[in-house]
This record gives sequence, structure tokens and C-alpha cells, in this order.
Amino acid sequence: MPRPEDVPSRVDEVVGLELVLVESEEQMRIWNTLLLDEHPRGVGPLVGRQLRYLVRCERGWLGALGFASAALQLEARDLWIGWDGETQRRHLERVVGLGRLLIRPSVACRNLASRVLALAMARLPEDFERRYGYRPWLVETFVDTTQVSGTCFRAANWVRIGSTKGRGRQDRTAAQGETVKDVYVHVLVADFRARLGLGDEAGRGPLSRDADLDPGAWARQEFGGARLGDRRLTQRLVRSATVLASDPTRSFPGAAGGNRAMIKAHYRLLDQPDDSAVTLEAILAPHREQTLRRMQAEKVVLCIHDGTDLDYTGVAECEGLGVIGTNQTGAKSRGLHLHSTLAVSEEGLPLGVLSVRCDAPQPRSKDDERPAAQVPIEEKKTYDWLVALRDCEAVAAEMPRTQIVQVMDREADFFEVFDAWRQGAGRTHLLIRAQHNRRTTTNQKLFDAVRASPARLQLELRVTRQSARPKKSKQKAKPKRTERVARMTLRYLQVELPAPKHLAKREAISLWIVHAVEQEPPAGVKRVEWFLLTTMPITSPEQGEQVLARYCLRWRIEDWHRVLKRGCGIEELRNETADRLERAIAIYLVIAWRIMLMTLLGREVPDLPMEVLFTDVEIEVLTAFAHSRRDLKPPKRLGDAVRLVARLGGYQDRKSDPPPGHQILWTGYAELRSMCKGVLLYRQWTEAGGARPSRRARPSK
Repeated sequence: MPRPEDVPSRVDEVVGLELVLVESEEQMRIWNTLLLDEHPRGVGPLVGRQLRYLVRCERGWLGALGFASAALQLEARDLWIGWDGETQRRHLERVVGLGRLLIRPSVACRNLASRVLALAMARLPEDFERRYGYRPWLVETFVDTTQVSGTCFRAANWVRIGSTKGRGRQDRTAAQGETVKDVYVHVLVADFRARLGLGDEAGRGPLSRDADLDPGAWARQEFGGARLGDRRLTQRLVRSATVLASDPTRSFPGAAGGNRAMIKAHYRLLDQPDDSAVTLEAILAPHREQTLRRMQAEKVVLCIHDGTDLDYTGVAECEGLGVIGTNQTGAKSRGLHLHSTLAVSEEGLPLGVLSVRCDAPQPRSKDDERPAAQVPIEEKKTYDWLVALRDCEAVAAEMPRTQIVQVMDREADFFEVFDAWRQGAGRTHLLIRAQHNRRTTTNQKLFDAVRASPARLQLELRVTRQSARPKKSKQKAKPKRTERVARMTLRYLQVELPAPKHLAKREAISLWIVHAVEQEPPAGVKRVEWFLLTTMPITSPEQGEQVLARYCLRWRIEDWHRVLKRGCGIEELRNETADRLERAIAIYLVIAWRIMLMTLLGREVPDLPMEVLFTDVEIEVLTAFAHSRRDLKPPKRLGDAVRLVARLGGYQDRKSDPPPGHQILWTGYAELRSMCKGVLLYRQWTEAGGARPSRRARPSK
């Protein structure tokens, strides 16, 4: 088959690109020749109902596609859809399999594969109905990641939903002779689950960490399923999240570029009546669903709990705020208390915001003379920890293949937390930094007992730098800290903690305590010393070190809070009621998660394709930026692109510099989006012939 010559390097420059449905014998001969000669798996066989296409432009034949019946059994797909065996048997014909995709090896045209996939998905339903009498609802395919990365599928809005077991269609003896492949699906009919008769909870199969993070799809994935009482409100929510994420450092009018219609729609979304269905919980519900699916794809997930106060003292007109602190003069700070659970992989990549409680704290009445021990815990601020713990226990019951470890700071060191874990069947594990040197059942003090135990391991711990922080309200001042490597000694011990006096009837609880202490801190620097209580059995130094490593990831939620406050500026929001504030906060919670994930993906998995997080025009602008500087190289992988974004944000990238942080990244991304807007505006102007658009003639009076 003759090779096409002089094919442009960019798909938007290809003239006459089209799909040709294979119907004649001559077309079938061309299709077979291309697949036999140039596809690693050859022609097939394709089974069941089939459609074949050729890809053509004015330069010749560029490739081919082949569709056939879907796999009879596919665990990842069936979990993702959420159907049972009977529903699957009745409706499997509505799923079509993409069995072959060929872009000829001699054709080097950027984004051609994703454009071909988009053309095929637009045409397939009608061609299939014309030939077989009905339309498909889903398309599935398999990607062998030992040969290709699957970037073109993600760019064409396909979703990775899991992987195969290594069994082919004819593997009846479970020999697993095939390579393990990623499973992707493309939704042709948005309400396919409703047409299958499935409930709202169906389709909660595993989802990869990097699925649908690109700017064109992530907001729809994380917010598109929100039930706000009106589909138009859900559409507004998706648009608002997309706009805010494009420039999270600015207010919505600034991020929207002054677009009056868009601004008006956004504030109408927030200014719903206080009793409307537009609540913080409803806005976050689809993101929680996707978070649960990302958790299912992990063997171990850390659910990190923490609270933070949001100060709105300066918003005098806002109704419904609580009291979050009192300064030395007795003046009260007004605001909201946010208690959240952030799900994180064992490598530290944030999987999503699992749960949030947003309260307006009210001080105890002066007439309430009850001792603290007699006040029910449901009336205390500490009750948030129990609610979050029980939620994680319920989640763990739904994903038995994923081990959940709940990580908490010293504020959660009270007996009711451990007792609630025990009452919940202990499906998860706890990891809590100890605050109280309480007595054990042997009458030894907890900290003294573990300090007296033998040293188990010597290790090094990187202590990150910390900027100085002045005293603020009830927050203590923090001194400046330079980055260093601390030499630590690790000890561990199994202990039993008796119940406190006000819970004397409760049984003692058995835990393990890990003690990590710095041996020789620098002069004038406070020694690093941690006491960690855990329900995880520790019988070896390696297990003790693993507990320490997991606790170190607790700072991910501190980073997330910093992104929320300093990056997204949620304490600068101005709304008339606390309910309306909460709606805006809910959107920013997810945006802050995505900013963190962008930063950490580029740092932890730099070899991912750039298209995971960046659009085509963003990649073009980053490439042009690199070419404009002698000291920069054009990006090839995700890590390169993220580092260039950091350079736009002011990162100097010297050998002594730590990896770029979240603040640098969000500043750089805002700059990148501004540059992209300029490029797109210029292209629109040139495509229009460089002339100003004509105004509509006004009707005469």
C-alpha cells in the first residue's frame, strides 16, 4: 500500500480528513492490507456485529479502525457500569468494542489519532443503526501500555476504568497468556444507566488517578452529576468550576474575563434560597463519588482528617457565621470551621475530598454550668472527628480490597476516637499522633514506657523548611525553620490504654505506639520527637518505619489548606449568608485538590504524557516559551511541562532549589492561561480575516 507523502505535522492542517465506511470489496482489500502489513495484531478476528472504517485525506490512506461485539465478560467494565448478570445479558449488544485502531507508522501528525477517534464516535451510532437497526450506548477498547500510553484516548474524552486480567476472548482455562491491558470506555448516551434501569448508586468501579484531569473534561467529571434540582444549575456549576480553575488566584469576574452573562449565571448559582437543593453536600456529591472510585483502584489509601478555621471577620454583612476565636482584647473572630477528610494514595498523591463538615461554631452559653466531662460529645467540636471516622468505616465496608488508614493529628488523641473505631468493627486502621502522656494498664506513663524500650532502627528523615508565622488569634507563632535531614531513632511497643474516668465502664484498648526522636538536632533548634498511636500491628522495624512514613503524609492536608486559603483565596469571598459562602467554598475545595494533584503528578510521575493535564494550546504555548529561552528545553513529558509552568510562576530551577511547590504552580498556571487566551483570541481574529466582527443592524424606531 503506497505511503502518504507530505502529511502535515499538525492535524488542523490536514486537508480533506474523513472516515470512509468499508462497504465495497475494494475498500475491504485496502483495509485488510493495511492491518496485515502495519498493525501489530493483524486483521483480527473481529466477531459479531462489525463496522470497519478507513482514514483518508488528500495525501492518501492514513489509517483504519475496526469495531466489533464487546467482550462477554470484563470485570472492570461491569463494575464501572454497575449492572448484574441478567441486565448484562439483555443489553450487552448496546456495548461495541473498538478492536483495531491504526495510524500508519509512516504518518507523523500530532493529535491525528485523537481527532480520528472523535470523528468515529460522532459517526458510529448512525452507521451502526443503519446496518443493524439500533444504536449503541457505549464503546470499549483495550490499550496495551507496553506498546502505547493511551494518550489519544484520554484526549478524545475516553475514560480509563481499570485493567484486564491478562485473559483473551478464547482463554477458557484462565491461562492468562495475554498482556495486562488498560480498559477504556467512551459514553455515547449520557443516561445509559437510566436506560439500563440501574439505580443512582450503580457504576462505582475503580477509576485511575489521572482519569479526566484535562481542562476540557475534569469539571464535568467532578461536578457533572450534581443534583441541584435543575439540570441548568448543574451545567452552570460545571462552567463555573472550569472558569475558576483556569485562574484560581482571581475573583470570578476576573477569571471570566468580564463576561457578563457568565458572571451573572455564576452568582445566580450561589445566590439560591437558603432552603434550595444547591448545598455544599450536593455540590460535592459527584466529586465524592469519583474519589471513592479512585480509592477503589488503590491497595492502600490514607484518609487524612483535619480541621481549619475560615476567618470572615471583615464580612460584616454576612449572616449565619459563627465564632472561631477571641483575641487578647476580647474581640470575637467570625467565620466557619471546616473539618475535612482528604484521601491520599500511599505515594502521597491526593485522590479527592472524601467528606467535609462546615459549621458555624457557637460559644457555650454563660448559663451552661455543666463540667466538660458531662457535656455530650455530640455538642463538642471534637465530634467532627467521630463523624469522619465513622464515615471512613462505612466506606471501607464497600471496598474490601482497599486498606484504609485514618491519619489524624494530636487533636484527635481522645479515648472516644479509639472506642468508636472498635465499635465500628475496625475495618480501617488508625494512625494518630499522641498528645497525652496518659497512664497504661501497667501504671507506666505512655511516653516513658516507649522511651525505655530498646531502639529498633536508625533512619534519616527530611525536615522541610518552614516560613516564620506570627501569632494570630489562637494560633501560636512559628519560628523560621531551614530544611535539614534529621537522624532519627525509632522505637515501638504494644500498650493497653484504660478508659478515662468519665468512661470508666469501657474496656481498655490495645494499641501500638511508635516513638521517633532526633538524635543530634542543630544548636538552637527544637528536637523532632513524635509519638504515634496506631491499630496496625508492628512486629518488625520495617513495619515501624512504614508507620512513620505514612504519618509524614499527614502534611498533605496542611498543603491543601494552604492552597485553599492562599491560592484560591477562599477567605476573601464576600457573600451575604453563610449558606452562599459554603456553595462557593465547595467549588474551591475540588479546585484546590486538582491544583495539588497537578503539582504532585509532575513531581512523582513525570513520565506521564503531557496531555493528562494540559490542552493542546497550553502545550504549544509552553513549547514556544521554551524556544524563547536559551536555558529551557521544549517539554516532552508531564514533568517537563509542569516545570515550565513553575518557571512562568517565578521558579528559578537552580540545583539547590527544592521541587516547585503549589503556590509557584498556581501562579504559573494563571500566567499560562492568560497567554493561551491571547493566542486563541489572535487565531480567532486571523481566521475571521483580521476584520472586526460587524454589529447587528439595530431596528429603526
